[in-house]
Amino acid sequence: MPIRSSLLSVALLLSAAPLWAAERVDLDYRVKFLPDSDQAEVSLTLEKGERVLGLDFDLGEEGAYSDFAADGQWTQDSPERGLWQPAKGRAKLSYRVRVSHLRNGEHYDARMTPDWALLRGDDLVPSARLRQEDKTELVARLQFDLPEGWRGVETGWPRIGKNRFRIDNPLRKFDRPTGWIVAGKIGTRRAKLGETEVTVAAPVGEGMRRMDILTLLTFVWPQMQAVFPRDPAKLLIVGADDPMWRGGLSATNSYYMHADRPLVSENGTSSLVHELVHVFSRISQRDRSDWVVEGLAEYYAIEMMRRAGGLSEERYQKIRQQLSRWSKPVKSLRGKRSTGPVTARAVLLLQELDREIRQATKDSQPRSLDDVTRGLMRLDKVSTQDLIAISESVMGGPSKVLDTRLLR
Repeated sequence: MPIRSSLLSVALLLSAAPLWAAERVDLDYRVKFLPDSDQAEVSLTLEKGERVLGLDFDLGEEGAYSDFAADGQWTQDSPERGLWQPAKGRAKLSYRVRVSHLRNGEHYDARMTPDWALLRGDDLVPSARLRQEDKTELVARLQFDLPEGWRGVETGWPRIGKNRFRIDNPLRKFDRPTGWIVAGKIGTRRAKLGETEVTVAAPVGEGMRRMDILTLLTFVWPQMQAVFPRDPAKLLIVGADDPMWRGGLSATNSYYMHADRPLVSENGTSSLVHELVHVFSRISQRDRSDWVVEGLAEYYAIEMMRRAGGLSEERYQKIRQQLSRWSKPVKSLRGKRSTGPVTARAVLLLQELDREIRQATKDSQPRSLDDVTRGLMRLDKVSTQDLIAISESVMGGPSKVLDTRLLR
């Protein structure tokens, strides 16, 4: 009797599973690059359109998106927003998007030539507010159709076929292909660092030092893993030469570096490691506290090199002297965007805070700024007050370093 009763209970649970399990709905993105018009043709196809009540898109800059066609209803009351209410059954939305974009009127942060394209997927598929039926799970994939002569494409997402990728972000209901994308006549180098598949890719002839980048990453990777409890499945690093943006730009699964940027600058810092810290930490700011985000990235850009044995104590002290001279005019760290001198002063403050924490905890459980950073990583956005609260919690008392006019 007990055995029959148990079997009956299992059968009832299995029969009831469809009542609570989410219904999976395929969402297929397709991208076709059109170099002659500097556009990409993008389509979104839902296998069961009736499960999605609406996608309200933020179209951003006027004129970036055009030629909308939809199964169902497409409504655009303003240039900045568009609402798609899909038809029942298989439903498709298609449009065109301009690819090349000047960041400062002179340099591109997205560009397409006859031979290649380098851009962020965030721009191919704009962000949207999703309304869907309860217990619906979108299963997203991304497929590229490349022009004749283009050899391949790389993204920060797992590859599941030729020019095909799986898009899965557990933090969002609407999975879209965010992060950097490079396609065309490209060269790549790959390595597995820890549990992460690392790819360095760039258009052929753009001067990207792929093996140099992989060598430096191999050097600092163990130090990064010791601080940041995160092992991304995949990391893509892309780059190109002028007239692309002469700096670095990070996303959650990838980042861009200008091909001419030195791996280690004359002042001893590394833009490559700086952007890697952004990818690993994913810390963003609120309440005029960008100094925390940029200060931590630059602090660890120096500290990772130091811990890996790439900086002597003498060189480290010279870096501190340079930072001190550069940041001398700074009166406050607070602001929506951290300038170079502000970031330099932030690094000095964080170095002082690290020493204070180590000194305060040396006789109990030794702690450091690493513990504060891991605490900040648990927050959606961080403020100056968050940094102070977590630091004093780690120290077990008030901080003299953080009691400064710089933070007011």
